[in-house]
Amino acid sequence: MRIPAIVRFRKCVILVMVAALWLGSGLHAAARAAAPPDAAPVTALDRGFLGLYNLDFAGAQKDFSAWEGQHPDDPVGPVSEAAGFLFSEFNRLGVLEGQFYDNDDRFAARSKLSPDPQVHEHFQSAVDRAQLLAHARLTKDAKDQDALFALTLASGLQADYAALIEKKNLASLHYTKEASAWAQQLLAVCNNCSDVLVATGFSKYIIGSMTAPVRWLLRMGGLPGDKQGGITDLQVTAQHGHYLAPFARILLAIAYVRDKDKTRALELLTALRTQFPGNTLFPREIARLQLNIQSSQSASHP
Repeated sequence: MRIPAIVRFRKCVILVMVAALWLGSGLHAAARAAAPPDAAPVTALDRGFLGLYNLDFAGAQKDFSAWEGQHPDDPVGPVSEAAGFLFSEFNRLGVLEGQFYDNDDRFAARSKLSPDPQVHEHFQSAVDRAQLLAHARLTKDAKDQDALFALTLASGLQADYAALIEKKNLASLHYTKEASAWAQQLLAVCNNCSDVLVATGFSKYIIGSMTAPVRWLLRMGGLPGDKQGGITDLQVTAQHGHYLAPFARILLAIAYVRDKDKTRALELLTALRTQFPGNTLFPREIARLQLNIQSSQSASHP
């Protein structure tokens, strides 16, 4: 069954759930101790997520495996491993670059690659391990933040795989609602984790940008929207977040591109390129934006 509004929604907000790739680092760090935004990595888990920012997927998986070896009962380890597998597949398939297209027709026309069945097997195995460990911890403590986070992320990652790789949009919505329910439980016991505003912020922004009928459809499905409120949430994380501060800037850049404010998007991406030199996405998108800005300027001044 194909629902055009939902298809468009998932194309626009796939990075909402990809944002969850970084929530493990941010929330796990918040549970341990406060740290300044963009702090240097101090644990294997921290190094793993920094590796993902720099698109060093092999290195990230080594760090996640090391964390699991040190913390075998922690569900954040295997769910981070799952995030790494999915993020690497998104990178290979060009999903991340597609978010910077300023219209959905160009996104739809991108070249498509076949998913790697071995990656999917590793991904699902890691998700299953994380869920098993998380539920075991919740039987002992219903407010266990790491367990609630792991279940939030596991459902979010499955939503992304269903939508962007398998093209199963109804299944994706099921997992998205599931992730939202776990996230609300997490927020109820972790009210000082500004990083969590990344996922809610971009989702509210995208849905709030849609036409009234589409907003109504998604609201009825339990996905409310608020364009300006979403931007505010992202700005809070960009300024005060832990490991999600850079990702909030990525999402703000995407929002600015979609709002035709390409100069502000370029400023954010230029700073991110300096901060994460190993990420080849940033220079490619910077070059595309610069060319687009130059073309617009030439058209307005013939």
